[in-house]
Amino acid sequence: MDNVVTSAAPAPALDKPLMHYGKRTLDRIAPGMTQPDYLLLDVSPLTPHIGAEIEGVDLSHPIGEELADEIRQALLEWKVLFFRDQHAFDPQSQLAFAGLWGQPEPNPFFPKADTAGVSRLAKDAMAIGNENIWHSDHSFMAAPALGSVLRAVEVPSAGGDTLWADMSAAYDNLSESMKVRVEGLTAVHDWVPSWGALMTEAQVSAHRENLPAVEHPVVVRHPRTGRKLLYVNEPFTTRIVGSSDSESRELLDGLVLQARIPEYQVRFRWQPGSVAIWDNIATQHYAINDYFPQRRVMERIAIAGVPLS
Repeated sequence: MDNVVTSAAPAPALDKPLMHYGKRTLDRIAPGMTQPDYLLLDVSPLTPHIGAEIEGVDLSHPIGEELADEIRQALLEWKVLFFRDQHAFDPQSQLAFAGLWGQPEPNPFFPKADTAGVSRLAKDAMAIGNENIWHSDHSFMAAPALGSVLRAVEVPSAGGDTLWADMSAAYDNLSESMKVRVEGLTAVHDWVPSWGALMTEAQVSAHRENLPAVEHPVVVRHPRTGRKLLYVNEPFTTRIVGSSDSESRELLDGLVLQARIPEYQVRFRWQPGSVAIWDNIATQHYAINDYFPQRRVMERIAIAGVPLS
């Protein structure tokens, strides 16, 4: 019998150290955290570990402390909460709801709404949406926003969904060698490569005085749960401190891809009266821009955060 020479089949294109097939670790709560009980909320999960719709709550009414505690606990558990049919939820209600977590934090680059502290994001054939990139709000600030509250003012007949990704899941599923590699690293976050690309040099200089580049750990511990999460994003994280340009680019290219893995994500279809609040440290989000030239109007409040460690 003639000897038969065989060779291994070529590896799939996605067979990379940072990606894998099959089972993933998808824990909903931080290690050691007790599974919460909800007496005042009806929680309907959209995935097993991120995203839940909350029913039976009218956010236009004052929220008592017991109900507020359950909503805050649900946000820590599910990372993003959705409320439907909140048709009486106005900007003042939105400010009051955001106030359950902290003070509003204006985005220096967003158009302002009629109510102080509220940003209005109106997109149509003349103003095309550009939030369709995975990002964490205000990561270019020394104390990034803790969370955001977004309400649908006007939605297209179809399209305009938003995705969120669980960045603790992204960290949990890194290889052990990669976890060792990124532990203790810091990265620079800067608004200039993204927002600055739309400005004149004079405008960049004017904003730069109040918004210098900042550094955050690549792996942070959530300020309220202590859970480890991956904290780098495509538009704002520019380089790894202490690494060569090539090493920094190679590492960041792999890390920012983690938000794109579907198992870490939840997708929400907006309807009139829909409201979402998300944990801006634990998640990244992506506003899908598939509705052009239809009109989509949202109003957002960011919640002031704390320095990350």
